[in-house]
Amino acid sequence: QVQLVESGGGLVQAGASLRLSCAASGRTFSSYAMGWFRQAPGKEREFVAAISWKVGSTYYADSVKGRFTISRDNAKNTVYLQMNSLKPVDTAVYYCAHKGPGTVVAGLREIADFSSWGQGTQVTVSS
Repeated sequence: QVQLVESGGGLVQAGASLRLSCAASGRTFSSYAMGWFRQAPGKEREFVAAISWKVGSTYYADSVKGRFTISRDNAKNTVYLQMNSLKPVDTAVYYCAHKGPGTVVAGLREIADFSSWGQGTQVTVSS
């Protein structure tokens, strides 16, 4: 099992930046990829970004491409999400997710690809 703890959320104005962090512990040697998803009130959880653990390949939702950057620090077992030019529509609870070994079924862009989840961190962007 892998445990994930997110941090870095908060309340900011439109145009500001935030950096989310997610520290992984437990069976992290089996990491294949990590990702970020978000869920706004009344909406389904949606993909934001993902990164492969060994190679560092990155994947982004169209809605955040060019504004958000995902990165990882393998030595610290930590993944980051740098969020720039934040908009009110980015307001959501952001969840960190971990994928262990096994087949990638949805290109690392779907909930089905990830088996461990953090508790979430709130990001609120005011206009």
